[in-house]
Amino acid sequence: MTTTRRTFLARGIALPFALPFALSASTARATAAGPEQLWSRVRSPVGMAYDAHGALFVAEWGAGRVSKFTPSGERETFASGLSGPSGLAIGADGTIYVASYSSDVIWSFSPDGKRSTHATGLATPAGLSFDRSGQLLVANRRTHQILAVERSGLRPVISDLNTPVGAVQTPDGGYVVSNIAGGVTIVRPDGSRLEAGQAFSTPGPGIAITDSGRVFVVDYGGTEVREILMSGGSRVYADGFSSPVGLVVTPDQSALLTATWGESAIFRIPLSS
Repeated sequence: MTTTRRTFLARGIALPFALPFALSASTARATAAGPEQLWSRVRSPVGMAYDAHGALFVAEWGAGRVSKFTPSGERETFASGLSGPSGLAIGADGTIYVASYSSDVIWSFSPDGKRSTHATGLATPAGLSFDRSGQLLVANRRTHQILAVERSGLRPVISDLNTPVGAVQTPDGGYVVSNIAGGVTIVRPDGSRLEAGQAFSTPGPGIAITDSGRVFVVDYGGTEVREILMSGGSRVYADGFSSPVGLVVTPDQSALLTATWGESAIFRIPLSS
């Protein structure tokens, strides 16, 4: 496992997410305790999630596979031959769900790798997550909705968004949605909305929430991971990346991991209290 130390700021088909310009990691700003590169050669990583045993699963769009990184740092291919894997989430029973941005389906994988089709009829599904009741949510980009995947089919949870690519549910029953072409939307439990993405260039599918309710979103069109302020707006939490796209909280809540498109790497960002 690569342990090269980076110098970043950390403060307490076509490509599916193509950028209009190139970004450089040279925009990094030095700090004594910046993020640490954990792995390299991760091809166009998007969805990220941990299983109950502490293994990290990463959907690699560019390689058409899902990779598994064990707690000891070993890497293996969990699934291959996939078409445009994007969002990834892992259920309480260990089932791994992977959205196909290219084929408009969601696959489910048993922990031993057996694949089934879990949902069809989607429209460029991007990020996957679970709500607080354990129901699978999908950011259905082309219909501008967040959908719940139910036994009876797909149920709209939030509509009239602007190209959503990721969503999480907050402890109060609201939601935060990253819209790749339209900022970050906070949806209150009463349905009212507040925009918090004014400082973003292009919010990406990487959105993560801690157990305490802190929400973080990658700026895929920029170089930052930003913390969302539930009163509106955001603040830079980590900077200097090249197109960060994936994001997940570590099981012990001590750090964020972000995967970058430009560097083809995964970084650990310490979480302050």
